[in-house]
Amino acid sequence: MNDDVGRGYFVTGTDTGVGKTLVACALLRAFASAGYSTVGMKPVAAGSEEGRWSDVDALVGASTVEAPARLVNPYAFEAAIAPHIAAELAGVTIEIDAIARAYEDLSRRADVVVVEGVGGFLVPLNARATGSDLARRLALPVVLVVGMRLGCLNHALLTRAQVAASGLRCAGWVANCIAPGMPQLEANIRALDDRLGCPLLGVVPFLREPRAESVAPLLRRNLIEATA
Repeated sequence: MNDDVGRGYFVTGTDTGVGKTLVACALLRAFASAGYSTVGMKPVAAGSEEGRWSDVDALVGASTVEAPARLVNPYAFEAAIAPHIAAELAGVTIEIDAIARAYEDLSRRADVVVVEGVGGFLVPLNARATGSDLARRLALPVVLVVGMRLGCLNHALLTRAQVAASGLRCAGWVANCIAPGMPQLEANIRALDDRLGCPLLGVVPFLREPRAESVAPLLRRNLIEATA
């Protein structure tokens, strides 16, 4: 495998709620099944249920390496709102350098670190920085999760263009079928595959109760080939 393995991946999406956590956890399990130690990271989490953040818990459950919570999730906010607003209300400033230090620590503990972004690629993190700035600071190849629904072509192509403008490599994209019975699904997937300029790592069918362990095999072969 190339130098990406032993470093990590930054998982972003075309929007919130498109399956970033599912795909991030599936990537962790796919690499684990290939013999790598793995740890997931959620730099910023917003929206808790009874003091728990479900996406953070899912990443921890899919990891093979146990790491301190302060590294896995440096910033956590109760309200399910934009992270920079949640931070402002909490009297906190999200610092990219602090996240980078946590990532560097995690990268010494596991072969592969999968970092799940928050919201879309350009979501604000503080008064100046966005998710794009975080991805650039970590200098990780990007995995783009596309929620397959009406409007996804524009959202995916805009996000892909921004990834390229940020100087980052797109390691691949995942078509996550979040809308049951989407008209012309295969034609939409072909349209994106022709235009995104990065490997299609897998197509996740519509699942009423999606589980990372069932999605991982759909991604593993193409993921390993893409990083070979």
